[in-house]
Amino acid sequence: MCCTMRRVGVARDPTQGKPGAWVSGIGTAAAVRGEQDADGTTQKPRGTLKRLWARREWLLVVLGGLALAAALTWPTLRDPRHTVPGDIGDPALFAWQIAWGGHALLHNPLHFWDSNTFYPEPHSLAFTDTVLGYTPLGMVGSGMEAALLRYNIVYVLLHALAFVGAYALTRQLGAHPLGAAVAGVAWAFAPWRLAHAGHLNVISTGGIALSLAMLARGHGWSLRRGHRPERHSTWWVLGGWLVAAWQITLGLAIGLVFAYFMIALCLVVAAFYGWSWWRRGRPPFGRRLVVANLIGGVVFAVATAYMGLAFQRVVDLNPQADRALSWTEMYSPAWRGLFIAPEGSWLWGDRHATVREQLFWAPEMALLPGVVLIAFAAAGIFISVFRVRHRILLTLGLALAVLLTLGATLPWHGDPGYLTLSKHLPGWAALRTSGRIMIWTTLVLAVLAAGAISSLAIRARAVAPWGPGGVARAKFVALRLALTIPLALVVVEGVNRTEHPEMLRYPAAMGAAHEPILVLPSGGSLEMPIMLWSTNGFPRIPNGIVTFTPTSQERIRTSSASFPDPASISSLRAEGIKSVVVLPEWLSGTAWEGVPNRPVDGLGITREDINGAILYRLD
Repeated sequence: MCCTMRRVGVARDPTQGKPGAWVSGIGTAAAVRGEQDADGTTQKPRGTLKRLWARREWLLVVLGGLALAAALTWPTLRDPRHTVPGDIGDPALFAWQIAWGGHALLHNPLHFWDSNTFYPEPHSLAFTDTVLGYTPLGMVGSGMEAALLRYNIVYVLLHALAFVGAYALTRQLGAHPLGAAVAGVAWAFAPWRLAHAGHLNVISTGGIALSLAMLARGHGWSLRRGHRPERHSTWWVLGGWLVAAWQITLGLAIGLVFAYFMIALCLVVAAFYGWSWWRRGRPPFGRRLVVANLIGGVVFAVATAYMGLAFQRVVDLNPQADRALSWTEMYSPAWRGLFIAPEGSWLWGDRHATVREQLFWAPEMALLPGVVLIAFAAAGIFISVFRVRHRILLTLGLALAVLLTLGATLPWHGDPGYLTLSKHLPGWAALRTSGRIMIWTTLVLAVLAAGAISSLAIRARAVAPWGPGGVARAKFVALRLALTIPLALVVVEGVNRTEHPEMLRYPAAMGAAHEPILVLPSGGSLEMPIMLWSTNGFPRIPNGIVTFTPTSQERIRTSSASFPDPASISSLRAEGIKSVVVLPEWLSGTAWEGVPNRPVDGLGITREDINGAILYRLD
C-alpha cells in the first residue's frame, strides 16, 4: 500500500530516511557541516549559497513570520511614532519602561530600578511587571516619539517571534511544515491575545516555544521519533537555556508559570535520566550535555531569582502591594469564556458581542483560542503523526491547562487547582488572572493540531504523488491546495480590528518646568501617558499608576488637592516638588477641578499659561 500505518497509528512519512529531507525538526546544519544525515549518509561541506539554500525553510519561516506579523498587526506600522495598538494606557506604560531601561543602562546602571516615576519612592521600576529583556532597545533613540516607535516595532516583532517559536517547536516535535505553520499562526495570533494588545508582558511569548524547541533539539528528542542520542548538541541546549532566561526577564506575569514548568520538566528529565541509566547500565546523556544543562539551568535560575527578588523587595517596602486570593477569585473566567472572542477579533468580535457582555471583565475572560484550532486539535487526539502515548499525555496536559485557566470558577472553587498553587507556590498568588494560563492551553492545542494536519499532509503525498498525465497532476495540485485551507482559516481568525488611537500630545509646559514635577490631575489612566511624556528628558515625577498606591504618592495627592494655597505649597516643597503642571481639560470631576481659578498672589510662586497647560513654579 502507498500509505501504511505503524502499530501506534502514526502515518509514515515517505521522505523519512531520504538524503536532504527534513527528517528532524530543527536543523539541516549537520548536512551542511559535512556530518551524517539521519540515514547515515555523509554530506560534503557546501558553499555559502548552498548553505543558505539548505536552510531555506528557516529563512522562509523567519521572513514569513515577519510578513505575517506586519500584516496581522496592521495598522500598527502605519503611524508608529504617534499611535499605539489597543488604548493609550498600558502601551504608554511599557513604552516608558523600555525607554527608561535604556536610559538607566546608559547613564545610571547602579540605580536601574530607581526610575524617574513615583518620586521619591525607590525601586519603582518593579512596582509592576517589567519587560526587562527589551530594555537594551531603549538605548537607541531618545524622547517620546522614539519610545512609541520602539514600542510598535517590538509589538510587531514579538508576534513574529511567537510564530517562529511555535513553528520551530512543532517541527522539532515531528510535525510537517504545513502543520507547523498552522501551529505557529494559531499560537501567535490566537483571538484571545487581541484582548491583551496593550499588555506587552502577556503577549511576549515567543521565547517560551523557541527555548523548548532548542532544548528538545539539543537533547535529540521529538514526539514522533523519540530520543535520538546521535542528535545531541550542547550548543542547542545552552542556547535554549539562554533564550528561556531571556524570556523570564520579559516579566513574571507569564514568566513565573514558565519557571515552574521548567522546574517540573527538569524533574521529569532527571527521573528519565536515572531510570534509563539503571535500566540500560549507561546514562542517556553524555557528560558534556549534563554540564551544558547545569550551566544553562544556573543562568535560568539566576535570571528568575533576580526578577523575583526585585519584586519581593517592592512588597517588603510596600506591604499594600501584596495581592490577596480575592483578586484571583474576581478575575477567574467562566468555562464559556473559552469559546468567546474579544472585541478586537475581526471575525468573531461582533458575533460574540452579546455573550461577551455577560462576562465580568471581558479583557481577561474572553479566551477563544480559535475555532479552527480547537477543531484540528480535537482531531489530533485521534489522527496524528505523533505516537499514541504522547497524544494521551498531551490530552492530559490540555485538560490540566484548562482547569488551571478556569481558576476559582470550578465547582470545587479551584482548590485543588489554581488556588492551591496560589497558597503553596512562592509568587503564584501575585498572578491574579488565571485566564493567562491560556498561553499554555493554546500551545498544547497548537501541538495537537499540528500532528493532525501533518498526518493529512503525509497521507496526501502518498495518495496523490506528482506523476505523468494531466489527471494525476491535477489531483496533486487540488489536494495540495485543499491542505492549505486550515492555514488560511487560522490566518483569517487572527485578523484584528484593534483600535490604534493617537497618543496624547506632550505638553510643552513639562519641558519648561524644573524637576521634580507634579502633573495634575494625578490618578487614573492619565498617569500612564504622563509616564510616557517623561521620556523627554526623564524628569523626576511623583506620577504613575500600578495596582497599589505608594505611601508618598498618596501623601502628595492629598496635600495637592487644595493647591495652590499656603498649606499645599509648603507640603509640596517639603516633598521636594519644584514645579506643578496643570492640565485644565482633564480636571473635570477631580479633586483639582478648581485649581485654575485659584489666585497665586502672595503665595511666593509664579504661574504661566503654556499652550493650554498651566505651569506653576514653586522654586
